[in-house]
Amino acid sequence: MPRLVAPDARFHGSFIDSHSEWAGAMQDGTGLHDAADDILPADGFARWVDSLNAQEHTPRTPGHVTCTYRWIVEDDTYLGAISFRHDLTDYLENFGGHIGYGVRPSARRRGLANWALGQTIELARERAYPRVLVCCVDGNEASARTIVGQGGVLDDMRTDSRGVVFRRYWIPVTPA
Repeated sequence: MPRLVAPDARFHGSFIDSHSEWAGAMQDGTGLHDAADDILPADGFARWVDSLNAQEHTPRTPGHVTCTYRWIVEDDTYLGAISFRHDLTDYLENFGGHIGYGVRPSARRRGLANWALGQTIELARERAYPRVLVCCVDGNEASARTIVGQGGVLDDMRTDSRGVVFRRYWIPVTPA
């Protein structure tokens, strides 16, 4: 049975195995973008995990937002990650959204992204968000289906400076 847990250094080996499956691709939801080289040694991984957990209360650097990271795990195996960004910067408003997620390639097609997104919408509900923005790259049909399956309504599509087109969906967060 999968669970969402706060990042934990005990998943180091499993996370590294997952990291190799991505073959250099962006691992949405992990917060890994600026720590990729530091996670290989266990002490660097532990520092990175601590920094992820601290971001739930304080953004990492100016220009970033407070963010709650959760890992999708089953037993002692890391399966993926999901992040809930408490606010939106200009970039997140256009291309990132409140929620980002990624499931390791070997664990896909099990409904984990859908389940984790539903759990994170519950977190937004508990925090009284009226709606959340979730974005995906145009052409990522699996992610688009996941977002729509959780009630996402396509708002528009926007192109970033690299020419990548993003679909922007709003998911209403109804009161409990």
